[in-house]
Amino acid sequence: MGNWNFLGGLLEEVHIHSTPVGKTWLTILFICRMLVIGVAAEDVWTDEQAEFICNTHQPGCRNACYDLAFPISPIRYWVLQVISVSSPSLVYVGHALYRLRALEKVRERKKALLWRELEDADVEPAVARKRIEREMKQLCQEQLNKAPLRGSLMRTYVAHIIIRSVVEVAFMTGQYLLYGFHLHTLFRCEQDPCPNSVDCFVSRPTEKSIYMVFMQSIAALSLFLSILEIIHLICKKIEVCTRMTVDKDELSLKKNSGTMVFK
Repeated sequence: MGNWNFLGGLLEEVHIHSTPVGKTWLTILFICRMLVIGVAAEDVWTDEQAEFICNTHQPGCRNACYDLAFPISPIRYWVLQVISVSSPSLVYVGHALYRLRALEKVRERKKALLWRELEDADVEPAVARKRIEREMKQLCQEQLNKAPLRGSLMRTYVAHIIIRSVVEVAFMTGQYLLYGFHLHTLFRCEQDPCPNSVDCFVSRPTEKSIYMVFMQSIAALSLFLSILEIIHLICKKIEVCTRMTVDKDELSLKKNSGTMVFK
């Protein structure tokens, strides 16, 4: 449905700035959602209104019953779900690119200072040039393809996972309230302007039900991966804090040992 190239290009940038679990989440989003909606599911639902048959010729009755049975087309609902779930990731990657540009500016500033130091050096030019070249080489080796996931960027990353999880739950709940887990062949309608109770029939309800269950399952898997990613980040943070505490303790022991030897 439509062209996914623009959203796909943006999500590729998100892939670069994500954790391993986040990359798995994006893979699920690409393959099991965008491709399924664009390649397979859209063809299944192309006849949903044309083949929605009611046993009445009352003008406007069939349209009113169809609107009651399908308040929003499932295909459009899933497209809206993909866009809504992806939006927090695009906000995060915007912040990541901003941080990356800031780091690049710092690097450029360091290079400018090194060249200025070279011009103002009182030592021999050859010695100063070697030192400058060595530090320049070190700066080039430190070139980053993505911003380090820490500080404000880490908070943005966690916030975007939480927001997309809430959005996921909202859309899963919405789909269940609208359609349940499967479609029935017969839909009874008493909507105006129908003169009485009208029987309407949904085309290919079993096939459509399979796609609905599949999309709910993929949404549940995506939600699980989001929760797993938060747990992964928490464990990683605990590990870093533990390592820092151990390093501080070892440093304190070394200092105390050195003081005792000196005494």
